[in-house]
Amino acid sequence: MKKVIGLLFVFGAIVVNIPYAMLIANFNYPDILREPAGAVLTAFAAGGTPLIFTWLFFALAGLPLLFGTILLGELWSGTSKMLVRLATTFGVIGFVVQLLGLLRWVFVVPVLAQNYVAPGSSEATREATIVVFQTVNQFGGVLLGEYVGQIFSILSMLLFSILILRNGLLKQWVGWLGFAASAIYILAQGELFHTVIPSFPVLDIAGLAGSVLWILWLISLGVLLLIQKDRQTQ
Repeated sequence: MKKVIGLLFVFGAIVVNIPYAMLIANFNYPDILREPAGAVLTAFAAGGTPLIFTWLFFALAGLPLLFGTILLGELWSGTSKMLVRLATTFGVIGFVVQLLGLLRWVFVVPVLAQNYVAPGSSEATREATIVVFQTVNQFGGVLLGEYVGQIFSILSMLLFSILILRNGLLKQWVGWLGFAASAIYILAQGELFHTVIPSFPVLDIAGLAGSVLWILWLISLGVLLLIQKDRQTQ
């Protein structure tokens, strides 16, 4: 089972970056989110059906990581059961919440974008659409996807890293990498608070650095599981 789990983590960590790269190329994501809401909606409408399916791909690309997390919990279930249960549960919650947040781009934003660019739309309609979009984006994106989703994913990574360090389940350095990734990634939450408290300090590099380290941690975890001897399983 270790090799299956390892493949799921490596495959998932790589695949999730494919739609992300497509969104960067075709939608100027995530920089476009700093543009006025009207510009975002106009660009989204211009992207059409391919853009909607790219967002769907992005939302579902993390499924291998979800299955890998669940199976990893089963693999290590004989060690520190409470800690394993919490790490697995937090990982599942993190994925599901982020999935819900991302799916707003598939089922909600397209309707708003079409309303905004529809011929004959009045200024009042456009202004109302912008308010709805900002509300949906703040709730589905900032609150669910980025805050709650990332917090639970970070907690899951942190708890699995504690397990690795405490019980020698894998090489110790991957546990320390998880600690470093967690510490840096949590700093990215400052940008979310900045959306409602403009004076809140923001460390711009934290989001990128944290996500890169998280991906490296997942790949490292997967590779080590792939090459680990059976006798090391606990």
